[in-house]
Amino acid sequence: MAKLNFGGVEENVVTRSEFPLEKAREVLKNETIAVLGYGVQGPGQSLNLRDNGFNVIVGQRKNSKSWDKAVSDGWVPGETLFEIDEACSKATIIEFLLSDAGQIAAWPVVKKNLTPGKALYFSHGFGITYNDKTGIVPPKDVDVILVAPKGSGTSLRRLFLEGKGINSSYAIYQDATGKAYDRVIALGIGVGSGYLFETDFRREVYSDLTGERGTLMGAIQGIFAAQYQVLRENGHTPSEAFNETVEELSQSLMPLIAEKGMDWMYANCSTTAQRGALDWWKKFRDATLPVFKDLYESVKTGNEAQISIDSNSKPDYRDKLNAELKELHDSELWRAGETVRELRPERNK
Repeated sequence: MAKLNFGGVEENVVTRSEFPLEKAREVLKNETIAVLGYGVQGPGQSLNLRDNGFNVIVGQRKNSKSWDKAVSDGWVPGETLFEIDEACSKATIIEFLLSDAGQIAAWPVVKKNLTPGKALYFSHGFGITYNDKTGIVPPKDVDVILVAPKGSGTSLRRLFLEGKGINSSYAIYQDATGKAYDRVIALGIGVGSGYLFETDFRREVYSDLTGERGTLMGAIQGIFAAQYQVLRENGHTPSEAFNETVEELSQSLMPLIAEKGMDWMYANCSTTAQRGALDWWKKFRDATLPVFKDLYESVKTGNEAQISIDSNSKPDYRDKLNAELKELHDSELWRAGETVRELRPERNK
């Protein structure tokens, strides 16, 4: 384990050079890893583990689209693909990757299979942190660990196939066997993490829920919509408004930020752009800071968790979700985006 120093704040991190894949395979050579759920994180994590040479099975409800997707990805019913109960019984490590609402529903089945010495693995701190709402309280004689890739399962898989990796956080909630650290780091390396940084279940879910509602998804969509609307109201065409709002950011500037940081991106833009950005960024910070403070407090008090549980547990949840996503898809902003993406050079070779 290495320590990184960020202006006096030290963090524990683990890199692939410190904990190579060969060591991860050795740690888990006698383990059977059951990945429960084949929706968001399940495919990427299970396929990466399989390709990295670990003993992996998948647990998923039969007669579902996710079951069919698992079959199409090469998981074999009765050999590497099972119903959730059977997968749990066969596993020594249970990766609990169902949705938060799905975890609540499946918890009785998972809990009965948590015999002493097994490990219960999460990629989100929700179920444990808000266990007064979820009812997920593991027995004391199992390891409870977390690896949370900082990206979607789709990105985790894509970057793995490119020979890269997504950074992940890791946490140990309960070390019953004395092996929790080696298990969690080996799994983090196995699923394709670039490097792993230490957290705990509470901090993971607080930062994750804030980020999803904030700059990762909610805030960025709100800012896109506001700027696009102002440009359109002032006579700019949909193509011009979209290119200035989204396309230039996603295709040109974000890669510069990812490469060397915001200051380097500023340095590689025109002096006019630099001056405007430096003049305006603090105004945007000051305008949004109260919103982020309200958001974090809503996460911290459990209000966001309760809203999620209440909404996602309703039988018509999927229909309502699809209606809200359709509203986004049908907006002029994202219809313009669809057209612009079709005109990108790589689509027209």
